[in-house]
Order: sequence, then C-alpha cells, then structure tokens
Amino acid sequence: MDQAGDPPGCWTGLAVLATALLFGMTTWFSATAVVPQLEAVWAITPAQAAWLTIAVQLGFVAGALGSAILNVADRVPPRRLMLYGATGAAATNALLLVAQDVSVAIALRGLTGMFLAAVYPPAMKAMSTWFRVRRGTALGVMVGALTLGSATPHLVNGLGGLQWQLVIVVTSLVTLAGGLLAEFAGRDGPFPFPRGRFDPRMAWRVFSDRGVRLASLGYFGHMWELYAMWAWFSVFLGDTLSLQGISAAGRWAAIGTFAVIGIGAVGCWLGGVLGDRLGRARATILAMGISGTCAVSIGFLQTAPIPVVVAVGLVWGFWVVADSAQFSTAVTELGRQDYVGTALTLQLAIGFILTIPTIWIIPLIAESTGWRFAFAVLALGPLAGIISMRQLRCRHAG
Repeated sequence: MDQAGDPPGCWTGLAVLATALLFGMTTWFSATAVVPQLEAVWAITPAQAAWLTIAVQLGFVAGALGSAILNVADRVPPRRLMLYGATGAAATNALLLVAQDVSVAIALRGLTGMFLAAVYPPAMKAMSTWFRVRRGTALGVMVGALTLGSATPHLVNGLGGLQWQLVIVVTSLVTLAGGLLAEFAGRDGPFPFPRGRFDPRMAWRVFSDRGVRLASLGYFGHMWELYAMWAWFSVFLGDTLSLQGISAAGRWAAIGTFAVIGIGAVGCWLGGVLGDRLGRARATILAMGISGTCAVSIGFLQTAPIPVVVAVGLVWGFWVVADSAQFSTAVTELGRQDYVGTALTLQLAIGFILTIPTIWIIPLIAESTGWRFAFAVLALGPLAGIISMRQLRCRHAG
C-alpha cells in the first residue's frame, strides 16, 4: 500500500481499464459523428437521424435490464464480459456498412447499445476491485474517459472531411481493441467482490437497501439533465451564433460543443476527488446545484456576448457530469457486495430510460417558447437529486 492506502499497481490498472472503456464504448458515438453524411446517403429525416442515437440508448436499457434480471454482471468475470460485449458491439456497428436503409441501421444501433450494456457496468465493477480509499477518484477518471468519447463526434463534425465508412470501420476496430485490452492486458485488483449466484429477484431487491435507493434516485435526477444537455447544446449554440450573425455557425457550434462536453472529463476527476474528501453526498449536491443553476439561466443568455454564453456553457459542461461516477461509487460501497454488478446495471438502465423523455421534450419546448425555458426543465432533475442526496447525507453522515 502507498501512503494513501492504494495497492501497488492500482494506477496502472486504472489506466488500462479507463482506456479499455473509452475504446470499448466508441461505437456508441460512431453514427452520431457521421449523421450529416448518412442524411445524404439514405435521405433520412431529422426524426430518423435522432433515432440513430435514441436506438442506442434503448438498446442499452434493454441489455442492462436483461443483464440485471439474469445477474450476468455478478456471474461472469467483469473483464471477460467486457470482451463479449465489445465484440458484439463491434460486429453490429460494422454491419452498418451493408445496411440498405435507415430502418435496418436503427435496428443495428439498438443491438449495438444492447451489447454495450455488457461493457460499461462491468468496467465500473472491475475498477472498483482496485480501490477502496480513492474509489470515487478512480471511477471519476473512468467516466471522464467516457465523457471525452461523448464529445469527440462534435469535433469530427466541426473539422469535417472523414468518410462515414472509414469512421464505422475505425470505431468497430477500436471497440474490439477495448474488449481485448480489458481481458488480456487488464488485471483484477486485490479487493474482489464475492461472486453472486443466479437469483432474478435480486434485480429488484438490490434497491431494498435505503442507501442504495437514495443514491440511485440522485443518479436518476442527474441523468434527467445530462444527456438532454449533451444532445441539444450544439443546436442551442448554433441558434445563438446565428442569432448574433456569426458566420459558419454550425461549424463553430460543433467545435464549441466539443469543448463544453469535453471539459466534463476534468469535472469527473474533480468530482471524484471531492467525493473521496467530502463524501459522495456533499460532492453530488454541489455539482447538481451548480449544473441546475446553469440549466435555468443559460437560455436567457442568447443575446449576451458570445464569450459569456460559452463560459456559462463550459461551467455547465464541467459540473453536469462531475457527479456521475459518485452515484455509482456509492452503490459499490453501500450495496450488497455479491450483487454490486446487478445494482450498478439496474441503476444505469433506469437512468438511461429517464434520458429519453428529456431528449424528446427539449426541442418541443424550444420550438414553442424559445430557448429561454427549454433547458430550465432539466433543472427539475438536479433538484430531485439534491433532495435524495441530502437524505443520504443525513443517514450516513456523508
């Protein structure tokens, strides 16, 4: 152990698993990166383009629910499960190359999301075997890697010039490499979780612990805000730039959105540090308070100087995801140890279900009332999350 109580090799283990997660989840973002080209190839509507993203999330939810019911994440070694999931995701993503129309493509995106449910939760569980003292920081780095991957399609769109077939091939290969890296270069840490037995009832009983339930409710509030912000910030920024007469607004909006989402990778790290030092509840309450304030205020800034809009966006992007890993960390610490994988998987599944209504409703509000009130509805999530985490803080003095 080092002076902080971390075992030898833990930071190497973190680097390997974080890289494997970043690589393994690359196919989540592959179609998003080339939507403009796919719109021309298949003559798809904006609604169909949105379904290329939504299908991945629905597939992830279906895969995660199935995994939770079957206790897969507690019965199969997590790094091996990552390999299985990454292999399936890479294959279904590559099949986009021979898809004849958008309906087939949407179905393939759903299958890709289903396989990715066997990559993300096991990665969090595998990483938790390496850390007890600074587990929040470690899982923060993991989610930070995923956040950086989420931002990358916007940079690709902003820079332009890549053929969609090349993007699909490369992302499939990178996802497969992530699974291979996890299984053959990664190692389990010195704090393994007991292996669970098959018990479908545990898919719901994991929430019988009040601490797990409160941490999960906090996560659900966080997810109500996060993905809708990521999905629609580029449109908001593009509209704002156009409103103020900025040329090439779409290109600059894509690059700006890359920065706004990408800075969240640093936020995840800081959120982990704060979670380890202050407690999960205090850290998440701070993050949700700041992000919720940004959600309420940013829509009223469309006529403000562009640097002000971008600055508020960067603050929002930093804090909106800073708390994400801390909810999962709390589950690994508070939940029944032989079913941690099931609890994490179910938490993620329900959280991703909650992203769908907000992704759907934001453009409707924006079209009806303008951006002043569209993002404000997202603040309801952080508000509910703060209430849950305050209760958890009182219960566990966290």
